[in-house]
Amino acid sequence: MSTDYDLNVQVLIDTDGPLPVDRLEQAVAWVLRAHDVMQGTGVSVVITDDDEIQQMNRQYRGVDAPTDVLSFPDEPLPGEAEPYLGDLILSLPYIRRQAEAEDHTLSDELALAVIHGTLHLLGYDHDTPAHQDLMWARQEEALRALDIQIVVPRFEFSDSDEEE
Repeated sequence: MSTDYDLNVQVLIDTDGPLPVDRLEQAVAWVLRAHDVMQGTGVSVVITDDDEIQQMNRQYRGVDAPTDVLSFPDEPLPGEAEPYLGDLILSLPYIRRQAEAEDHTLSDELALAVIHGTLHLLGYDHDTPAHQDLMWARQEEALRALDIQIVVPRFEFSDSDEEE
């Protein structure tokens, strides 16, 4: 699939069959276009396993558990002609389990993971109720535009978390 962005999907593990790489590129590109990101901007998507993502989650976030997606924004270099937004690391086994538990297709669940991760690369977060509301609105907009019928539950915050 051709997009206006420099998207690179790498699969570092054995899979049971082909993965919907075009769908992932389409999802990332839609989010970038919706946020008026400059054409030619690069994003890498790396698909790995639970062990690798757990090690990265422990090293970079202090969380010793696997997760679906990690986002690593890139710091732009002065004079960089074509900026690089960052890297998304996905755990295929984790995402496959989520898809099965929620009765979603693997393709839709992978697309959700790259949408969520790309929003993080763009600076969105879900660390407060207000931030989560904004990020979830953008995420839901992307899901609707890509005809993905997934409703993402919101995180629960304690009363003390609601004060920004």
